[in-house]
Amino acid sequence: MKALVVYDSVFGNTEQIAQAIGNALGSQEDVEILRVSNVKPEQLMGLELLIVGSPTHGGRPTSAIQDFLNKVSEPAIRGINVAAFDTRFSTRLVRIFGYAAGRIADSLKRNGGTLIVSPEGFFVKGKEGPLKEGEIERAASWAKVIVKSKK
Repeated sequence: MKALVVYDSVFGNTEQIAQAIGNALGSQEDVEILRVSNVKPEQLMGLELLIVGSPTHGGRPTSAIQDFLNKVSEPAIRGINVAAFDTRFSTRLVRIFGYAAGRIADSLKRNGGTLIVSPEGFFVKGKEGPLKEGEIERAASWAKVIVKSKK
């Protein structure tokens, strides 16, 4: 399965989750894990799975992920299986504004992707982290659910 995990990370937490997801997906020659600033349009060609993740900032993904999603054209991901994740901390304010994963998933669907699992959030302690205990393992388990859900 040719897969690409695209992420942005501010404090390193989202990068750790992206690495755990990518490593759990399968052999490294079939799975690329790239920071959003390193993604080239041609890397979207021929994918079977695209996973996009970001920290949650003000209920939204980072501006780099938003720019990436705005540039992804429908023909590039039409029919590709997609999934979205974020890192988040739990406070009342964040609950009011929402989380990045849902917005990422909506954008991927609007651009023609086939959402195969519900968006997922992974929790950090406080604004900068670290990740809460067990979140890396939960990310790897989520990746295995994605593989089983692939259409």
